[in-house]
Amino acid sequence: MRDNKILVCYNEPKSIYENYAGKDSIVATDLSEKGFVEQIESIIGILSEEYNVVKGYPVNSNIKSLYNECKSYQPNAILNLIESVEGNSHFESYCAGLFDILGISYTGNNGLTLGNCLFKQRTKRILIGSGIPTPNYQVALYKSNEEFDSKGLQFPMIVKLLSEDASIGISENSVVNNSDELSARMNYLFKNFKQDLLVEEYIDGRELNVSILGNEVLPISEISFKGLSKGLPKIITYEAKWSPESEYYKHTLPICPAKLPKRVTKEINRIALESYKAMGCRDYARVDVRLTKDNRPFVIEVNPNPDISPDSGFARSSAAAGISYEYLIKKLIELSLLRSR
Repeated sequence: MRDNKILVCYNEPKSIYENYAGKDSIVATDLSEKGFVEQIESIIGILSEEYNVVKGYPVNSNIKSLYNECKSYQPNAILNLIESVEGNSHFESYCAGLFDILGISYTGNNGLTLGNCLFKQRTKRILIGSGIPTPNYQVALYKSNEEFDSKGLQFPMIVKLLSEDASIGISENSVVNNSDELSARMNYLFKNFKQDLLVEEYIDGRELNVSILGNEVLPISEISFKGLSKGLPKIITYEAKWSPESEYYKHTLPICPAKLPKRVTKEINRIALESYKAMGCRDYARVDVRLTKDNRPFVIEVNPNPDISPDSGFARSSAAAGISYEYLIKKLIELSLLRSR
């Protein structure tokens, strides 16, 4: 047993939207937060096998309480699993900033990287500036008096919330094929989420997830849409991730490692690692890629704080690389402790 004190910080679940799945008749609960809290005790148990003192702490809007907890407990490292504060993803980066101010080492990415990856327009600009292929896009402003102009974007398009994660607001209605559908989708999201939107050219192809641990690219995972009803777009919706009874959840099954030609695998790994570095990532992240029918990869997202629960895609890719879940969690703490020495 090692003497280091570990604090496991995670967000206390709270729902702030009446609609998370991006369509009507959905329970107003953020299932993405509800599920992970159930895994916290397991993670604390894993770390308790290695370290003498391990404690969990649910983070809410009482930032003074978090500050006092860190000052009194004085952890050697924080396992940072905070994805939002009371449902607001924007505060994810603020917590990392607080840990930096306090001089406490923590797992995962710093506040700048977390913020840049959350705001999709910033991500796009950094990727494009680094020569990394990503779909063409435009931003639609929520409080704008001007009519949105797609400025030469090609249909079909996909409409996303500009600064949300966990596929919040993504449904089968997110892919639009003409101006009327685009206008209807934008108006729906403006009304329900009251924030700016990313309008992006939709890449019709394969969905790939590239997990990176340290600077090592793990085996690529592919999402199989086999059995999905004809006419439904092959995308990862909110329901696909978090609603087990939905059609999308049942027909978006992961395959790891993905079956790809060696040349294509090498190119995807290169682009994913370049994206990871361009966004300033450290410790771990996941890069989501769409692969066209002629094997051209496009980066659609860099997730600097991906789900690392036992049944997550990241854990699955780690297992395909021969890395046990227990080793993965302990490895993240070790990377953090190395920075504090």
